[in-house]
Amino acid sequence: MNSMASDIRQELHTLAERLPEDASWADVMELLRYREAVAEGLAAADRGEYASEDAVRRVFAKYGLRS
Repeated sequence: MNSMASDIRQELHTLAERLPEDASWADVMELLRYREAVAEGLAAADRGEYASEDAVRRVFAKYGLRS
C-alpha cells in the first residue's frame, strides 16, 4: 500500500470517530464533499486564483449587500 492510500485510510478512521452516533451516509457524503471543496479552494488560493477585493465588492453590491 502506498503512503497516499495509507494517509486516506487513516483520515477516514479519524473522521469516522468524530461523527455523531446517529450519523447517516448522507452526513458522511456531505462532510467529504465539504472537505474536498475546502481542499480545492486552498489549492486554488495557493496558485493565486482568488477574487480581488474589488471583485468581491461588486458581487456583494449586485445582491444589495454592503461590505
